Amino acid sequence: MTAAVDLDQAFRALADPNRRTILRLVRDEPRSVGEVAGAAQLSQQTTSHHLKVLRECGLVSSTRQGTRHLFVVETDGIAAVRDFLGDFWPTQLAALKAAVERRHDG
Repeated sequence: MTAAVDLDQAFRALADPNRRTILRLVRDEPRSVGEVAGAAQLSQQTTSHHLKVLRECGLVSSTRQGTRHLFVVETDGIAAVRDFLGDFWPTQLAALKAAVERRHDG
């Protein structure tokens, strides 16, 4: 089951560069804590903490495969963040377009 996305927590989580690195690492395929830790050059304890934060805000999900926990990007969580930010895009693009047109016409 997909966890609900807490946008405030998600943005706080995304503010950390290690968490953004971890998201990139689990974007395309599920990975274990050890795999992520090795690739991110972090300790397993630090990686576990970051993955817990990402899971709690709905940006990653985990499954069990035997004794291993595998983590992967939660596409619904990423989509919620993208949708929130996307609401600002049309307004900003329209303002940019208007500014360019004023400059061109002037």
